[in-house]
Amino acid sequence: MKNALILHGTGADSSSNWFQWIKQELEEKGYKVWVPDLPNSMYPSSKVNAKYVLDNWEFDKDSLIIGHSSGAVLILYLLQNLPEDTVVDRAFLVSVFKGDLGWPNLKDLFSEPFNWEKIKKQARKIILLHSDNDPYVPLDHAEFIAEKLTAELIVKEGQGHFNLEVGAQYAQFPTLLKIIEETEE
Repeated sequence: MKNALILHGTGADSSSNWFQWIKQELEEKGYKVWVPDLPNSMYPSSKVNAKYVLDNWEFDKDSLIIGHSSGAVLILYLLQNLPEDTVVDRAFLVSVFKGDLGWPNLKDLFSEPFNWEKIKKQARKIILLHSDNDPYVPLDHAEFIAEKLTAELIVKEGQGHFNLEVGAQYAQFPTLLKIIEETEE
């Protein structure tokens, strides 16, 4: 069965931004969807959050993973820690970053180095979505990760951090939904 996991970012929860909207859209397309409230979202830990997700969600060849900001970083750790014989269908990293951005509360996201080769092998397709004017995450972070993963990077103009800080339009995210639909096989 098609299934989707949607992971929020720092200081957010399952009802923030566009998460419930995309959940509903995917459910209408027949997906089983989970949007968890990750533990301690102001001080995210990749190890704690990965354990929480892996204890509560089963990944398979029909899995779609969407992560925003630190939720996108968490996807990298989830993929890195999946069993080698578990390959998910697609991973969408929205506003992903490669280091703690100088924020002390993000240091536990990077307690384990990335194994780029292992991450690449655990998803059929990885797509990064980034804005050219993200106030938190410079574009070069996404460019670096896309290069390491040999992944597609889609850059949108003037969309900030793809969240409600940009404006009320980010209660929905039709651009992401369209990209998801275009990458289905």
